[in-house]
Amino acid sequence: MSQRVVIAGGTVVDPVAGKAAPGDVLIENDQLVGVFSPGAGGAESDTVMDASGLLVLPGLVDMHVHLREPGYEYKETIATGVAAALAGGFTSLACMANTDPVNDSAAVTQFILERARVAGGARVYPIGALSAGMKGERLAEIGEMYRAGIVAVSDDGRPVMDAGLMRRALEYTSMFGLPIIVHEEDGHLAAGGVMNEGVTALRLGLHGIPAAAEEVMMARDIALTDLTGGRLHVAHVSTAGSVALLRDAKARGLAVTAEVTPHHLFLTEEAVAGYGTNAKMAPPLRNARDVEALRAALADGTIDALATDHAPHHHDEKEVEFENAANGVVGLETALPLALRLVADGVLDLPALVARMTVGPARILGLPAGTLSPGAPADLTLVDPERRWRVEARTFRSKGRNTPFEGWEMAGRAVAVLVGGRLVYDDRPGTAAALRSAAS
Repeated sequence: MSQRVVIAGGTVVDPVAGKAAPGDVLIENDQLVGVFSPGAGGAESDTVMDASGLLVLPGLVDMHVHLREPGYEYKETIATGVAAALAGGFTSLACMANTDPVNDSAAVTQFILERARVAGGARVYPIGALSAGMKGERLAEIGEMYRAGIVAVSDDGRPVMDAGLMRRALEYTSMFGLPIIVHEEDGHLAAGGVMNEGVTALRLGLHGIPAAAEEVMMARDIALTDLTGGRLHVAHVSTAGSVALLRDAKARGLAVTAEVTPHHLFLTEEAVAGYGTNAKMAPPLRNARDVEALRAALADGTIDALATDHAPHHHDEKEVEFENAANGVVGLETALPLALRLVADGVLDLPALVARMTVGPARILGLPAGTLSPGAPADLTLVDPERRWRVEARTFRSKGRNTPFEGWEMAGRAVAVLVGGRLVYDDRPGTAAALRSAAS
């Protein structure tokens, strides 16, 4: 029997139309029927979900997470990662291949998809390894993984130093329409570095990584993209020079896209001043000029997506000397309120921000997500923009506690998430039972 639910009274943010306005969203079973003027959508609905005072968005899409399973379940599991994602408002996740065993075969891809099915909630899309074992020596079984369900290939965390291998990968993946997601870092320039190269590193006595380590590899891969006609996606862009390279590549019509993380938009190398290992990441936090360039590039569309690079670690891997600490921070549960700060700061408007967190990454990966179009999957995120809260890592759904934003005062939070028309997360007392009854 068909079930119709209307989400009424909220401010609907349509990233494709580029507008935010009062409206009702009508869902039938697992699909969107459409967006209607206030009061018009509920005439034939079975259940009305009150969204007064809330933003109604397409479900958020994070195209860069590390779910750690299989092999590193002590850091995160697919189930705990999905729980963290839902609490952060994300309905779709693409997970990187650096598991154990590495996701370089159909068997591992299928395992991840099965574990995601058991976990339920958010949709999980595996990213396959570019090279076998992520060793950078020969191509992984990309065709086999594509047929099993991967949406991109990447050796993320390990730059592909062999230019010949990268060329072959760009040529081969173009047969499947898959993007290659690259971690741009020249290992020779970055060797031994643990933070950004500059005055702060000198003062702290830490070996630095120059911006050029990222930029020379990006320049190489853009040239190879031009040569091959492949699709290149640059992960976690961190420097002003990289932004300039991206602008030039796009002006020349190359199939090059990019993402930026919240931590690279809000923190500089000064966050390392106390040797806090939660400020250690790859690429490293850069300087204020880089942050300004990244924000401008996100606003004007040079950078296509905001992605968390959610990288949970066990506390034993972070509570060590700075040089020995693991790289990475968790981000699924703090990304949305940080992103909303960009709107409050006037960096970009709300529809543009939502586009970078929904339709932007969805288009790069070819996902059926990120829009409010009739017939689209009924994946929605409801946000209370006024909800104020304090970041306390001990309350995270993720197993990871390694956040550089501990103690920050936040405004804005996802309070309800629907995936396929089903309520899978609800932080609004007293509303869950009615909708579950209608959707069951």
